[in-house]
Amino acid sequence: MKKIAIILLVVALACAALPAALAEADKPFAGTRLTVYNWFDYIDPEVLNIFEEQTGVSVEYVNFTQNEDMYAKLEAGAGAYDVIFPSEYMIERLIKEDRLEELDLSNIPNLENVLDNLRDPSYDPGNAHSVPYMWGTLGILYNTDMVSAPITSWQSLFDGEYAGSIFMMNSLRDTIGLGLKALGYSMNTRNPDELREACDLLVKQKRDKLVSGNFVDETKDKMVAGEAALAVIYSGDALYAMEKADNLAYVVPEEGSNIWVDGMCIPKGTANKAAAECFINFMCDPEIARMNMDYIYYSSPIRQVVEGLSEEEAANGALNPPQDVIARCEYYNDISDSMDLYESIWMEIRMAR
Repeated sequence: MKKIAIILLVVALACAALPAALAEADKPFAGTRLTVYNWFDYIDPEVLNIFEEQTGVSVEYVNFTQNEDMYAKLEAGAGAYDVIFPSEYMIERLIKEDRLEELDLSNIPNLENVLDNLRDPSYDPGNAHSVPYMWGTLGILYNTDMVSAPITSWQSLFDGEYAGSIFMMNSLRDTIGLGLKALGYSMNTRNPDELREACDLLVKQKRDKLVSGNFVDETKDKMVAGEAALAVIYSGDALYAMEKADNLAYVVPEEGSNIWVDGMCIPKGTANKAAAECFINFMCDPEIARMNMDYIYYSSPIRQVVEGLSEEEAANGALNPPQDVIARCEYYNDISDSMDLYESIWMEIRMAR
């Protein structure tokens, strides 16, 4: 009922989320087709319906599961997409390679709704090319019925106690990054010796048969089904799983982890830049942002949504990480200057038997 009420309110407000210059038109982009390239299961479908109703835009929604997959598709044909949702380190890389349009922020007045600490980021000064969509952490989801004590460290993934009952990420940055953190190194290191240590640790983990699978989107449902004791997972997927199974708990390990931001960007070559900016602005409307948070379980960057969290939601460390957790985390940086080394290590880890 709450969601229905929100939908009715948004529809009643009509184009309130649109830039003032566009709000006069009943269907300002009637006949426009927008291709939105986003992570799998990462938007409330009703949000797309509302946007289409308000603007006359037809949205084609396509998915990816890793930043690197999105990058490869973008290289193959940037003009095929109008709005993309890369993470902060990929945004940094795309800016360096001049693959993103500079945003006309006068068409995105709802940028003022974004939390101050997520505006003007180091990876995109002045939000010239991106607007935050969601943020969260990387951590461990564990089954309290299958562990001997609460999990606090990345070392639990390597010590053998849970052999054959560990799900790892099918993700280059996240897998190598947590290996580096477990050893006390930065997730952004370019040091070949540190990367070799992380590689050896992760290869040994596989050869010792500690890992029962490498997944991304499937992990949350597998943990709900009780298929493993530990899983490396994003905070929003952890929240989804914990709502369905009260024997699951989530932790950002004591060594620290990644705190990430997924942004909305417009790739160079789009023929629909103004409509794409309208879409980005719409996504920053507080009511729309709340709908998306409720649907996908990730943390919203929109100030009004955060201020409206219930007491229970605000106390949930996966949804609203406390400052001490944030302080021990780091953003991923673009490491494209060392990508050959990272990719060779990733291949070695994946091929280990």
